[in-house]
Amino acid sequence: MNRALLILFSVLSVFSSFCFSQGKFPSKPVTIVVPYPPGGSNDTFARALGRKLTETWGQPILIENKGGAGGSIGAAYLTKQPADGYTLILMSNSFTTNAAIQPNLPFDPVKDFAPITMVARGPMILAVSNKMPAKTIAELIALAKSQPGKLNFGSSGAGSTNQFATELWMTAAGVQMTHVPYKGMNPAVTDLIGGHVDVLFASLPSVYAQTKSGKARALGVTSLVPFAAAPELPALAQNGAPGFEFDNWWGVWAPPGTSAEIISKIRADLQKILATPEMKEIFLREGADSVQMSTADFSRTVSSEIDQWKRVAAKAGIKPD
Repeated sequence: MNRALLILFSVLSVFSSFCFSQGKFPSKPVTIVVPYPPGGSNDTFARALGRKLTETWGQPILIENKGGAGGSIGAAYLTKQPADGYTLILMSNSFTTNAAIQPNLPFDPVKDFAPITMVARGPMILAVSNKMPAKTIAELIALAKSQPGKLNFGSSGAGSTNQFATELWMTAAGVQMTHVPYKGMNPAVTDLIGGHVDVLFASLPSVYAQTKSGKARALGVTSLVPFAAAPELPALAQNGAPGFEFDNWWGVWAPPGTSAEIISKIRADLQKILATPEMKEIFLREGADSVQMSTADFSRTVSSEIDQWKRVAAKAGIKPD
């Protein structure tokens, strides 16, 4: 009897694998959670990918916005969903900065998520007020060094990704400025234009149009080399901040315990979509490049960045609002 059961289980296992390889997943609608309100890059990317996944899978992709607590509410929700691939989440690198400074999150940011892949990444712009005399990165560094702490820099809030980017750059450039946190990026950009903020690190969609129209001045980008969407701007790493790099990025996760087979299928289908000219154009409009990354590399990126931001936060005294 035991031998017969073993044979039966073996047959069922082979049949199950065969069914999966024949594309039985997904067999019903899939939900992508966006842990922020509608609008913004996370929502834009999720909906663009969702439309293409619907075409690929022949199943509806539902976008569910669960905003609040800096993305933690939506992230916590994912951890409680079945590990069957039918609920995913798209988040940005703010997930790693939040994890670095929030000691009481209702989840483990590494163990409670199954990484699938990074889908896009893009730099920030270093912009200064038109009232600032500095016209180049070198002039800004020289000005900041001549009066430590006198210049200020804005951010979208304490512990935000742009605060982390600025703190990292200040260390690399050997300068010191005073932090002015805002409740969101829009008021920070408004005060940059008004001359109340000297320096602001921000995503391309947040500030590039204002610098192109002359309302503020863009000095450089946070990527290691110039970026295709703003090719006229030099890389900060090549101008007084050797080795400095900061990219915003976006990725997709599944609930913990999701099978390797399902994760592999989702990643493979996402990568095909990300390679299309249409998707590349959508990402570029949002200041990002589509990314081809293995699940293992994405997992390592998440873990290493959390550790890195913990060190930066400890050194700079970064705490959440």
